[in-house]
Amino acid sequence: QVQLVESGGGLVQPGGSLRLSCAALGNFFSMYDMGWFRQAPGKQRELVATISRGPGGIINYAGSVKGRFTISRDNAKNSVYLQMNSLKSEDTAVYYCNRPSRDWVWGQGTQVTVSS
Repeated sequence: QVQLVESGGGLVQPGGSLRLSCAALGNFFSMYDMGWFRQAPGKQRELVATISRGPGGIINYAGSVKGRFTISRDNAKNSVYLQMNSLKSEDTAVYYCNRPSRDWVWGQGTQVTVSS
């Protein structure tokens, strides 16, 4: 079983930036597509970005974050990242990483709060 550990969240003003990290503790990370999800209070968990396996990973974004967020991965470090720029109040949520299929046990997530 793979353990997921997210970090990098915090409080940021609108228009600011944060970089989230996710470490996958386990084997064969490079064999899997990965994604970032978020869950705002009272809302369902949604997929915001995905990156396929391999060095030339295919990337997709939800419309709400396209052009502002950038997903990347480092297979040598078993890690996936989410660079978030031009943050808005509606980006406030707990952010999680997982396979897009949600097959692994969820980590604790990392809280992102965008507020002035």
